[in-house]
Amino acid sequence: MDRGTERDTPPSRGAGSGAPPGAADTGRIPLAVVVVDRAGLVSHWSSGARRLFGVSREEAIGEPAIDLLPVSGALPDIDDHLPYDDHLPYDDHAPYDDLGPGLGNSLDRGLGYPAAGRARLTLPEQGGTEPRPAGWERPRVDVLWWAYPLVGPGSERLLVLAADAEGLHRPDRDDGPRVERIAPGFALHTDFPGAEDLARRLPDILPSMSVEESARIVSQVLELGYPILEFSQNDRVPVTPDWGVARRVERRARRERAARAAAAGRSAPEDEGDEGNEGEDLEHAAVRERLEFLNEVSGRIGTSLDLSRTIGEVSRAVVPRFTDVACTYLREQVVAGEGFPEGVPDTRTMWHRVALEHTDEPGRWDDVVPVGEAMPFPEHTPFFQCMTSGEPVLVPRISEQLGHAVASQFDKRDLRPLITGRSMLVVPLKARHVVLGFMVLLRHPERAEFNDMDRVTGAELAARAGLVLDNARMYTYQESVAETLQDSMLPHIPPRMAGCDIATRYLPGTLLGRVGGDWFDSVKLPGARTALVVGDVMGHGLHSAARMGQLRTAVQTMAALDLPPAQLLRNLDDLAQRLGDTYLATCLYAVYDPIASELHLANAGHVPPVLVRADDGRSELLDLPTGAPIGVGGVPFEAVRVRVAPGDRLVMCTDGLVEMRGEDIAVGLAALCESAAHPAASMDDACDTIVRALADTFSKAGRGSRKDDVALLMARLHGIGPGDVAEWTLPLDPAQAGRARAAVREQLHDWRLAQLADPAELLVSEVVTNAVRHAHGRPVTLRLVRGETLLCEVDDDDHELPTLLSAGPDDESGRGLRVVSTLAREWGTSRTAAGKSVWFELALPGR
Repeated sequence: MDRGTERDTPPSRGAGSGAPPGAADTGRIPLAVVVVDRAGLVSHWSSGARRLFGVSREEAIGEPAIDLLPVSGALPDIDDHLPYDDHLPYDDHAPYDDLGPGLGNSLDRGLGYPAAGRARLTLPEQGGTEPRPAGWERPRVDVLWWAYPLVGPGSERLLVLAADAEGLHRPDRDDGPRVERIAPGFALHTDFPGAEDLARRLPDILPSMSVEESARIVSQVLELGYPILEFSQNDRVPVTPDWGVARRVERRARRERAARAAAAGRSAPEDEGDEGNEGEDLEHAAVRERLEFLNEVSGRIGTSLDLSRTIGEVSRAVVPRFTDVACTYLREQVVAGEGFPEGVPDTRTMWHRVALEHTDEPGRWDDVVPVGEAMPFPEHTPFFQCMTSGEPVLVPRISEQLGHAVASQFDKRDLRPLITGRSMLVVPLKARHVVLGFMVLLRHPERAEFNDMDRVTGAELAARAGLVLDNARMYTYQESVAETLQDSMLPHIPPRMAGCDIATRYLPGTLLGRVGGDWFDSVKLPGARTALVVGDVMGHGLHSAARMGQLRTAVQTMAALDLPPAQLLRNLDDLAQRLGDTYLATCLYAVYDPIASELHLANAGHVPPVLVRADDGRSELLDLPTGAPIGVGGVPFEAVRVRVAPGDRLVMCTDGLVEMRGEDIAVGLAALCESAAHPAASMDDACDTIVRALADTFSKAGRGSRKDDVALLMARLHGIGPGDVAEWTLPLDPAQAGRARAAVREQLHDWRLAQLADPAELLVSEVVTNAVRHAHGRPVTLRLVRGETLLCEVDDDDHELPTLLSAGPDDESGRGLRVVSTLAREWGTSRTAAGKSVWFELALPGR
């Protein structure tokens, strides 16, 4: 038989890496794939099915599946050939040609859960006319089969898979396969190699179906789980799954029926057929109960992407139905919201106890194993074995010796009374083959011990919980990354600038993640002026945030060049077009001059600002030329000047604050004006008032919560009065440096800033000397401004900006700006319409 060579007969693996030590590597075996529609007719028949059942695709398509598959049901129940308790060799039993009543029932009445079985089939007779020897019989083959019910809009009702069990035998060994289990490779809840590859290839298995139909079938198969076929370690034949309770109940029912039969004076064998049916029903009931439990747990966990809430859901889902105590540990990186943990855990790995759920009296566990504690686990413990192997560890009963070993890990706390005598199951919480944590499950001594079926159920439960936890972990990590990115891109604006106070708010969107393209900024300009900026890159997500970072940097750079607002927006528009066609943004740029008490504004398709007058509390939307968004190109920008008074407030925001889908933006703008006029104790309170008022407006209108991100900037314009400004005009004479020193000293004494007289004199002398030396004819202007700092500016008509030089011991120049750079709090240069300006700041005493 060809192995895995046909496109529609992809291979399935045996236990592979999941097998116990010494297990045989069973390799790959072909699958027969049959799809049955709602009418019971075959809609897909693979070439593997042709080989196994001896019927061609042309003969099978459209025919009743029950006529093509050997599911007669009249033959003896296969379980009658292999009693649960006897484990007789397979070859000692009479042959049969039946895929089992489970499959037959599913074809007749429908099946609501996955099923699996085994059978022996007679192979179809191949070509050839040679006479057969006396007593010759057609060869027979051992077959494994799986059946998955399908639901949904499609016509498919049942997916049947079958495989030749002989493919599991090693030709170089005669003791049969030594594996624990086998399942179809695409059942992703298993750890078999190649499982994920087969899941992706199911559309190839079913080439007659569309990708959408195949994807739907894949999702249902994975949701239902897999019906494992257990293999005996000692026998050559597979036995059906040990579903635990069902077997014990069945044996008890057999004994009761035998006793009733004896009491009634009839023999027990007369009831044997009913006994087999009842045993089958019990087993199916146990399967259904397990699947219902797992489905119920799956529905109760993962309702949120919040990591802490998900952890609590997982713990509460298993207590008390499956266990009496559930203690959850997670790796340190998972709790911290960092990247995916790498490498196999070791004795140094820290595990955080993140949840504890139990049915004991309240407080019994809290002092001994408090939530929040972090600890490593040594080797030779069930916990270390679970975390390093990634497999469940079952301890039927915790002995006194093991209880003492476990309790020794808890410093000065006696854990033995809580755990000794209990049954324990440790299950790993895995995702992408990495252990994120583990759960310790304990049952009371009077409760039934955990068994092998519980171990399978616990592993399945942990696999689902691990995926849910990983989703929550990934969301938490990505949210943290997004917030860090957004925070790094938004400036940290000082609350006080020259002549104004500033408060800001950024509210991340709730629609498409916590990263967006809204931004605000403020830039210090020459002449004690401040540039105020609010912008909004169209779109959401990382791309918008990255573009926002580029445009914000460009605005800062051009603002530092002291470009007029309209020219700055024109340059920004040109830059956006060079960066690409998708760079579209709105931007509002305002320059506040506190000495002239004036705003100079330009708008590029942005929400207009609100100005709140201090004298009467009246608020108004400033009427600005709207302009086109940045990136459109070919549209001129205009700037306007607006007179302001000390105490006025300027409010700038993005459209996420005032615009809601299905609502006229005029409603939001009106609410913005009204809320901005409300008096507030502080600038921060004023911003919060605006945000709450707009949220309430849209909530009352039935528009729900805000989904777009929001940038809000508010500036209270104090102005700088004439008494805080001193200005002198100096002729182009080197002797004017001495006059400048004297004027500065006198002015600082008048302002009661005599402590700054000496450093200010020295720096003014250096800057004025350079200006007089390099000026071309126009007088030099010296200006002092007392604000949050002492600002000194010297203007001349030379357009060449000075730079710091490294002066040698014999150089006669190059030291002036070095002195300024050393003594000043800040200093800088900028071009002006007439030439350049050199400025420096000194901190005021006590600030």
